[in-house]
Amino acid sequence: MISVTRRETFSASHRLYNPELSEAENLELFDKCANPNGHGHNYVLEVTVAGEPNSNSGYVIDMKKLKEVIRREIISRVDHKHLNYDVDFLKDVIPTAENMVKAFWDILKDKVGDARLQSIRLRETENNSVEYKG
Repeated sequence: MISVTRRETFSASHRLYNPELSEAENLELFDKCANPNGHGHNYVLEVTVAGEPNSNSGYVIDMKKLKEVIRREIISRVDHKHLNYDVDFLKDVIPTAENMVKAFWDILKDKVGDARLQSIRLRETENNSVEYKG
């Protein structure tokens, strides 16, 4: 089994806020991330797929096709967007990195050809990242 990873980047804003909690509870839980106007990140998305290389191409997956799928299905929908308001698949979801990678997984899991989606890592900051393995 061989794993290959494609890296993409996007910029987006969001607000971490649970409408079931009071303003004070949201501030206690999410701190400055609960700012009413939101805040932004320059995200790094890494999508890893696994499989055996194709005997004709030697590829687990054609990286150009993987790039196209990620850009069409994820990047075009989140880049320079406010995740709380502009992204249909995050409607009614607190857009934490944890919730985002799960949503990305659901979108990509059946779109990577013969390869198997192995993991999705989302770096929200230089120091913070989340990885989901289905």
